Amino acid sequence: MLTTLEPTDGLAFLSAGRVPCVCPEVTGERRTSTVPRELVHRAAVAEVFLTGMCRPAEDRFHVTAQLPRAHSFFAPIAGTHYDPMLLCETIRQVGSYIAHEAFDVPLGHQFLLWRLDYTTYPEALVIGDLPADVDLDVACSDIRRRGTQLQSLQYTVVMRQHETVLATAKVGYTVASQAVYRRLRAEQLGRSPMPSLPPAPLKPAQVGRWSPFDVVLAAAPQRGTGVTWQLRYDTRHPVLFDHPGDHLPGMVLMEAARQAAVALTPVPAVLPAAVSSRYQRYAEFGAPIWIRARRTDECGIEVTGTQDGQEVFAATVSTATVSAMPFGMTA
Repeated sequence: MLTTLEPTDGLAFLSAGRVPCVCPEVTGERRTSTVPRELVHRAAVAEVFLTGMCRPAEDRFHVTAQLPRAHSFFAPIAGTHYDPMLLCETIRQVGSYIAHEAFDVPLGHQFLLWRLDYTTYPEALVIGDLPADVDLDVACSDIRRRGTQLQSLQYTVVMRQHETVLATAKVGYTVASQAVYRRLRAEQLGRSPMPSLPPAPLKPAQVGRWSPFDVVLAAAPQRGTGVTWQLRYDTRHPVLFDHPGDHLPGMVLMEAARQAAVALTPVPAVLPAAVSSRYQRYAEFGAPIWIRARRTDECGIEVTGTQDGQEVFAATVSTATVSAMPFGMTA
């Protein structure tokens, strides 16, 4: 049995309608391999989920992907449901893929995420007998260029398996050339990524994880209202730190928001069913990041991350719970 929730945006993104598409991906004829890993900013081939794309209109795209039934980090919730964060990562990959393939952004340019919202439909996330081949209808807006070079855009996504909607999303990012980024980040680019491993990490079961290696929250002194933890991360983590960088990836902060929400929800299997997030500044290596969470209602948790007294990101997480156990298992 699934405890459902009111999604953050419902099916609002469906109102734009679908652009007819007759590419071979619709019939599955070309879902035989993933796209090149560099186009989705992944070093590991195993972390690439997109399988192809076509462009039915100037600002519309049909992207295909495959969701694995098991994953080392985005593990099934209760053994029965896809982790919504797996869908979130798939949607994030869409942004860099269309930028390189459709908007001619050169490899090596930097993408700066400033918004990522998603809503999933938990009843549609039950894992089947095969990996889920999914279709993502993508619409771009607020496309800004300097000359011919893409500067920023937003895109909305509707993810479907057959005709069933799994998720909707809205994402925004800016793009910086290598020269511009070097000017912005010259001091940080000369540093090596540093892990942050404060003592007293939360137990994996407290944050919906199996392994201590995946826990990103550690106990911290109380600071103001709500519950506060210190962000904890190991730069050797093969998924959260798929490749080296000069600042913490946005997905690390998103995972912190998920774990904070799970920690405040005392039930065995919690899905981060919907998230609305904003990113205000770089999360830097070498200085503590404090994660504060506050419950707003039965299913909603507000999460903020601060560093050196300044807010780095803010997220609202809406949760759902899975109460059924996997087939053949007992509590």
